Amino acid sequence: MTDFDLHPDMADLLAAKSNVPQSSDPAVARAAWDAYGKGMQRPYPAGMVVSDTLFPPPKGETRQIPIRFYRPAQATSGGPCVFYLHGGAFVKGSLESGDVVAWGVADQVGCMVISVDYRLAPDCPYPAALEDCYAALCHAAAHATEFGFDASRIGVWGDSAGANLAAALCMLTRDRAGPHIAAQALNYPCLTDELTAESYRRYAESPGLRTKHMDNCWSLYLRGERPTRHDYAAPLKAQDLTHLPPAHIHIAEIDPLADDGRAYARRLREAGGEAEFRCADRMIHGFLRARFTGATAASEFSAPCLFMRKHLGLAAT
Repeated sequence: MTDFDLHPDMADLLAAKSNVPQSSDPAVARAAWDAYGKGMQRPYPAGMVVSDTLFPPPKGETRQIPIRFYRPAQATSGGPCVFYLHGGAFVKGSLESGDVVAWGVADQVGCMVISVDYRLAPDCPYPAALEDCYAALCHAAAHATEFGFDASRIGVWGDSAGANLAAALCMLTRDRAGPHIAAQALNYPCLTDELTAESYRRYAESPGLRTKHMDNCWSLYLRGERPTRHDYAAPLKAQDLTHLPPAHIHIAEIDPLADDGRAYARRLREAGGEAEFRCADRMIHGFLRARFTGATAASEFSAPCLFMRKHLGLAAT
């Protein structure tokens, strides 16, 4: 394996990743990913209320959408809400695997977070995951008063494949005339199925994510129909990036996906949008999970949280 100059705050994350068994069996891979997420977990902060429920499925579907609510002690009724979309390369991930990041967002942004357990490939390829996210967002916005948040102050936060879905969700809500999204946080996003940028070569054997794995997962997500012509499947390839919410785009330096985030931030700005770009130096894919390891990793986690606070109308901390 290629040697990389990794930040010392990545040590615990690397150890956790090294213990994840690799399998082509989706059930085995998903169970391993949940165990990986649990291994990075910490107790919920005092006063945080966490509860699970089910939302109605997209039109024409039968599977209800598992949802997890997080309400930190400092959240006020009628405040903003962040929609959290977990990572997992489209083929794995769940409410459990994303839990440690989701509650961290609730705690640091200081508002309700709604985590969405969308359908996964290869069982349910594109656009199933995106339609689940959109259906969940529409249901939550329609019942915002009941759930205790302000439907005009919704942010979306996604990690990796979840960041792809968050970016696509912003385009979808624009094109379908709502619900309104006030801000988007895209963390180490995968945004195109054409893996030709320099970072896919330079960091092909990154210890955080390998190019070969991402390539395989794209084929599963798109049923092998590549290169895709669907804007919502690969947001970096979209023709129209105008009229999208302010974006915080956060990449790991040592990550095959790094150039996706760089290019998307540039394209959003060229389209007249607001895009705040940040690179986590010497860090790898998944660095948000390392916030308990050291001060630098903790500050990287705080950056998109502060962006969300600003754009959701919460006072600076």
